[in-house]
Amino acid sequence: MQAKRAHYGEDRRAEPQRSGGHPGLFSRKFDGWLDSLAPCPWPAHVGSHLANKNGAESRKQALYTREERIRRDTSPWTMVQAILAPLQFVVFAISLVLVVRYLMTGEGYDIATASILAKTFLLYLIMVTGSIWEKEVFGKWLFARAFFWEDVFSMLVLGLQTAYLLALLNGWGSPSDQMMIAVAAYAAYVINAAQFLLKLREARLQAPRSAPATMDLRGHST
Repeated sequence: MQAKRAHYGEDRRAEPQRSGGHPGLFSRKFDGWLDSLAPCPWPAHVGSHLANKNGAESRKQALYTREERIRRDTSPWTMVQAILAPLQFVVFAISLVLVVRYLMTGEGYDIATASILAKTFLLYLIMVTGSIWEKEVFGKWLFARAFFWEDVFSMLVLGLQTAYLLALLNGWGSPSDQMMIAVAAYAAYVINAAQFLLKLREARLQAPRSAPATMDLRGHST
């Protein structure tokens, strides 16, 4: 329930040699999709200059240490997070449509409420399992250095979703008021998801040159 800087000094033209050959079609499509969502802010030749100047600092700020990367790659909770993260996003997208439909038309309250409850359940589930993952990889249940701000924002999302749940159970406010709390929670969730997406890109750029090219949603090499 879950989620340092890249080594820009490595010329992207060398990436096909990462695993002794050209990356597969899936890898190229995945990298292109990821670049379109979270493009690298510096071109390769600028990154080379930065790496020569600040190489030691970049290494010190790597997302994972060697030991943490090994624990991440061998943890079963990495795969759990990779499954739950896209599942939660799908439920969120469906729920958002249903909530907006209710707010605009006044119809479909029950199904919109059910969808928010499903999203809330998945959020709690991914937070619990993500904490276990974080403890196993970094030795802390929450707020590990690599995902500190992501965890902080996750707490905001969790707080807003819980506020909706309390309002629903206690009858606080009108149905529309309750739905607006859910909308606020969803807006915070989108920002939080973007944070983790950027961390995925960071993990991919920092991966060892001998690592396979494809990765799951937590930066886990496959």
